[in-house]
Amino acid sequence: MSTSSTPSLTLPRVAAEGIRARPDWLAHIVLALGVLLFALPVWLVVAGSTQESGAITRGELSLMPTLDLSAYPRVLTHGTMGTEPVWHMLLVSGGMALAIAGGKIVISVLSAYAVVFFRFPFRRTAFWLIFITLMLPVEVRIIPTYAVMSDFGLINSFTGLSVPLIASATATLLFRQVFVAIPDELVEAARMDGAGPLRFLRDILIPVSAANIAALFVILFVYGWNQYLWPLLVATDPGLDTIVIGIVKMIGVETQTDWSAVMATAVLALLPPVVVVVLMQRWFVAGLTEGEK
Repeated sequence: MSTSSTPSLTLPRVAAEGIRARPDWLAHIVLALGVLLFALPVWLVVAGSTQESGAITRGELSLMPTLDLSAYPRVLTHGTMGTEPVWHMLLVSGGMALAIAGGKIVISVLSAYAVVFFRFPFRRTAFWLIFITLMLPVEVRIIPTYAVMSDFGLINSFTGLSVPLIASATATLLFRQVFVAIPDELVEAARMDGAGPLRFLRDILIPVSAANIAALFVILFVYGWNQYLWPLLVATDPGLDTIVIGIVKMIGVETQTDWSAVMATAVLALLPPVVVVVLMQRWFVAGLTEGEK
């Protein structure tokens, strides 16, 4: 009886394992189309950066890149169409992105820490006032923000370029959710151990939220790197042009645009965010998955 019943028990299991092992072709096709959709424009930019501007202007852009990389050192050292050298614009964009990402994280950690662990009048009201600012994007408050920067004399300065974009209600909300999940027993144990507020923040809260900090840093760095409207408004000095502003300035009259230089600059502008994402990919994924738990 036992040997006759064994096949009836194992056959469905083998069939189920075969079904699970079968590849999902529809999912693979959708993923391949998505990769093609995002990779093809990047490939065209890389290929165009190695070809003559005249051929690109005539619509004769080839899908195959050549070995001519002369556009890269030319734009790095001299720029084009009267712009600053690309290395200088990359430094401005990098400094702005780092200042925005680091400032947002520091302010958000401290504000979430105060809202969660300190007891003061109108604590909940303060949190909701921070949360309500999510409904006011930069474009809505850009005129009063510009007026404030003008009153402080911060127009055409690196401070005026980065400081107004530092506050972040989204990051404050995310850190608050992380801090709320910390058990009360851990807080009491730290208090009994003699840990003050700053030590509790440094030794417990920041290590616990390290993955979230890394994930937010990647997102905020890319956010700061891609800023266009605010740098366009607040910085009229060519020495403060970001790489995004520089690309726009390179595209002058269509027949006079050095398209190979523009595309080479676009490739160079793409590299720093890609490097940040690749280097911090493990922490980025960990921060997103921990945020879902």
